[in-house]
Amino acid sequence: MKAGLELKLGQHLAMTPQLQQSIRLLQLSSLELQAEIQQALESNPLLELDESTAPLDEPVDVEQDISREERLAEQAQPETDLFESVEQPSPSDDDFLVDSSWDDYYELDAAASLSVADPAQSDRDPYATYGTGEDNLQDYLLSQILVTHLSEQDRAIATAIIESLDEAGYLSDSLEAIYEMLKEDWPEIEMAEVEAVLHLVQQLDPVGVAARSLGECLALQLQQLPEDHSLRDLAIKVCNEHLEAIGRRDYAVVQRALKIDQATLTEIILLIQQLNPRPGAAFAQNRIDYIIPDVIVRRDKGGWRVDLNPEIVPRLRINSLYANMIERGSHGANASYLRSHLQEARWFIKSLQSRHKTLLNVARAIIRHQHDFLERGEIGMKPLVLREIAEELGLHESTVSRVITQKYMHTPRGVLEFKYFFSSHVGTTDGQACSATAIRAMIKELVSNENPRKPLSDSRISTLLKAKGIQVARRTVAKYREAMGIASSTERKRLI
Repeated sequence: MKAGLELKLGQHLAMTPQLQQSIRLLQLSSLELQAEIQQALESNPLLELDESTAPLDEPVDVEQDISREERLAEQAQPETDLFESVEQPSPSDDDFLVDSSWDDYYELDAAASLSVADPAQSDRDPYATYGTGEDNLQDYLLSQILVTHLSEQDRAIATAIIESLDEAGYLSDSLEAIYEMLKEDWPEIEMAEVEAVLHLVQQLDPVGVAARSLGECLALQLQQLPEDHSLRDLAIKVCNEHLEAIGRRDYAVVQRALKIDQATLTEIILLIQQLNPRPGAAFAQNRIDYIIPDVIVRRDKGGWRVDLNPEIVPRLRINSLYANMIERGSHGANASYLRSHLQEARWFIKSLQSRHKTLLNVARAIIRHQHDFLERGEIGMKPLVLREIAEELGLHESTVSRVITQKYMHTPRGVLEFKYFFSSHVGTTDGQACSATAIRAMIKELVSNENPRKPLSDSRISTLLKAKGIQVARRTVAKYREAMGIASSTERKRLI
């Protein structure tokens, strides 16, 4: 072989930094985007928030906002006139009177007033759910132990038992493990003493804590009923011995074991259903995280309107002060620093605008396909795949996949993820297709209207769906039923 030079022509995709930034911003969730914007504002002095925007309750017009920002970015070119320096009027020291108050010049909102009045409550979310006044279940139980006349050893046993409770109030460790742990500090302790203190803790409020099983938890609560209650002893026996049979809906076995009729068993089940299977759950300090939707769908005169959520669309602009410094033709390291950050700021603003525009276009395309869902609910959902949206908007399927990841839409039917509107399809007898979401809704409707004494089997549901023209097999019905968390026909059987 001879060494030589050869010229070839070809095309390939170059992942420029600007393209990489656009792709990365496109797949970020709303919370991740807020963090990315905050980081960009802190690292780039040429970027700043544009606070002269419309109120948050007004819809955001992305096209108008994009054209506006593009004009501002073009004005920030070093070879053209840049931003003019605008001095913001501010109250001088002479304007403040001695007998005036701060509120006469600056209005504090509710959140700021709260932070001034009570700094400890400044981080409190007014819409979050909090537990009771006590710190947690353990503190509430220990406060009751402190007023009980116990020896030092018994108090140590009670403390060890209480600290072994989980959030639901059940004993997470075995008595043997607690006994071995206490034996290190109390060598003369006996297992009977640990069991005695356990019975004491089980009588504390809330009743049913420190139980080792669900049956014991329910039985402890039933023991608080008057002794002359007609169903008290039978209900306790059911909880201790036949709770699994009740869970399997094997009522005939329980009736034969207790020698009772069906009416009495029905009353016992009603009594047990009134009990609390998680007595410690009321003290759980679980904080609820709320989803902030990316787009808002509302009914308009001409149909359905889709707008970006203004709360997650911060408007950025070029800092006029530093832009003027570049305009004055400064040289050196400072000018090079500002010019590089100016280019990065323009890229970031353009990438952010491209993300919002693509997100809005995909959301509007989804609503055009799924407007029947907004009108009729899940039964009106149509089959939809990524390829259909990509072909309609002239995008790649991977781009659509990035857009719908961790993005949410606020609709009259609730806050739903973009992925919720995409589903596979099942053929019908007339040659059309039905969405899997609509089929699940039909299955749920059939189950909700069934006779609880004779629930519908998967085969029967498949037959009913075929009568409506939907060709779905029994195995498919079972798969959809299990995905929705619906029990089998045997487990759905009820006496009441």
